[in-house]
Amino acid sequence: MEPPPSPARGASRFRPQFTLTLLYVFAFTVIYGVAFVAPSLWEVWRTMPPGPAQQDAARDAAHAAVHLRLALLAAIATTALGSWARVLPGLRG
Repeated sequence: MEPPPSPARGASRFRPQFTLTLLYVFAFTVIYGVAFVAPSLWEVWRTMPPGPAQQDAARDAAHAAVHLRLALLAAIATTALGSWARVLPGLRG
């Protein structure tokens, strides 16, 4: 069995940097969003007994604590810094 042919000199190979960048921004946005909401949900979970009232209070606390723009801005900054420092896999150059 022969090895696969090597690409011709000067031929570009597929490098999904844009797709990976979008995935990193999405993942960091989710992580930062959860980090912003978690303390409020923890407080509701600690102070209220389980039941429908706790669910309503948790929903209200989550809506009040979420800062999507800040989470997105932090995610973009983290992705840019990680890409610049070459620490994110797939974006190392």
